[in-house]
Amino acid sequence: MTDTAAAAATRPAETDATTPAELDRTAAAARRAFAVTVASTAAERADWLRAAAAALDAARDELVAIADEETRLGPARLIGEVARTTAQLRLFADAILEGSYLEATIDHPDPATIPPRPDLRRMLRPLGPVAVFGASNFPFAFSVAGGDTASALAAGCPVIVKGHPAHPRLSARTAEVVGDALVAAGAPVGVFGHVVGHDAGVALVQHPEIRAVGFTGSLHGGRALFDLASGRPDPIPFYGELSAVNPVLITADALDARADELAAGLVGSFTLGAGQFCTNPGVVLVPAGSGFAERVGAVVAAASAAPMPMLTDGIADAFARGIGSLAGRDGVEVVAGDPAQQPGTGAPVVLRTTTAAVIADPGALLHECFGPSTLVVEYPDVADALAAVRAVGGSLTATVHAQPGEDLAPIVDVLAEVAGRVLFAGWPTGVAVSWAQQHGGPWPATTSIHTSVGVTAMRRFLRPIAFQDAPDDALPAELRDGNPLGIPRRVDGVLVPAAHPAGTTAPDAPDAPDAPDA
Repeated sequence: MTDTAAAAATRPAETDATTPAELDRTAAAARRAFAVTVASTAAERADWLRAAAAALDAARDELVAIADEETRLGPARLIGEVARTTAQLRLFADAILEGSYLEATIDHPDPATIPPRPDLRRMLRPLGPVAVFGASNFPFAFSVAGGDTASALAAGCPVIVKGHPAHPRLSARTAEVVGDALVAAGAPVGVFGHVVGHDAGVALVQHPEIRAVGFTGSLHGGRALFDLASGRPDPIPFYGELSAVNPVLITADALDARADELAAGLVGSFTLGAGQFCTNPGVVLVPAGSGFAERVGAVVAAASAAPMPMLTDGIADAFARGIGSLAGRDGVEVVAGDPAQQPGTGAPVVLRTTTAAVIADPGALLHECFGPSTLVVEYPDVADALAAVRAVGGSLTATVHAQPGEDLAPIVDVLAEVAGRVLFAGWPTGVAVSWAQQHGGPWPATTSIHTSVGVTAMRRFLRPIAFQDAPDDALPAELRDGNPLGIPRRVDGVLVPAAHPAGTTAPDAPDAPDAPDA
């Protein structure tokens, strides 16, 4: 989910930028709040998350009106995004009550092992205050109250959000709604903060109270902040989602069976939201001579759609420059659309090249153009197509369209090497929020192996801790004998399911191996 470096260069002036003294006060409050959140129960945090969700739902009309003025995304899209955002908060509330996210593990003493095993009990605990940088293209779901914020709060970490300059009023008002709701529900003052301004964002990453950073944005900006986080006297994890072209490979059999359907599906995907999706299918590999690029161009021409407003003038300018540069490369042909874009808008552009050109100069042909465009790459055989996919490098997604009975093993092996999510007969735009979701991939898609969407996004803001030979009353409740919270635990190598419905208290099942042998 990316902006561009050029867009950052044209960010609006932030006259109310957070001062260094204000940042220090916000960070100190977050540190004080952490003393409460680290000791909080899952039930308490679930109440906080649900209160934030309810407050956002109640303020939806006000927030959508502000967002529409600032982002050009339209009320229908924004209303849906608020619903996604609040559902996400509630999902995390349910997940922490269920308890498996803690990875609670107990090994009872065993003098027969080599070396002898003491009593060891391990779980995950929150890192501390987390900095979150919101995205421009999802002003709710990946911004102030988005997935990074929800997962960090669920894990027990206070959050300080750096508001995005593309929607400053929305960021500030959303922060007020969420912050007030959290405190009203019993969360400590300081559990949620909001800062403004480029310099404040840089200082936030370097602030000694910050224990991790979540970021969604450009490769250029994300790499700069990643280096700052790594270069601290005490380096901290930087979880960045940066850049992806999300390759799609279509086999000859698939084109023979449903070329028109595939062309229409591709256009619908790469033009969705004016192409301003992190999962936009930017590179599509098809058999040479198939005429698929012309089919895609015909769908674009038949739509006769007006240019679409883009999030900011800076993003629109960067798209026009990027697509113009790509169209001017040797071996690249414009099939449909005009690389010369109108100010502030994006109109669909379909380009064509070959696997030979891609493999010869992947850096020039495979960079992300954040907007409504796709590059159709023609391959002479599947081996060449897979060589081009390898040249793409890390991506959030990779997709294959094939027919039943085709041997997909060699294709899937390569797609799985370069992407975090492999799709079959679908299109990558749209990211479900669920337990099994993986939204992240090898560099430059993201800076870590973790997902930023779905329940396991919490794992980014937790660290393991083990207790050895601890008295039962000194242990967290999650690790005590008798499993008072009834959460799933692995005991002496055996996974013991939850002993009762999440959020209630009950003893272990009778056969649970959860006490030392007599």
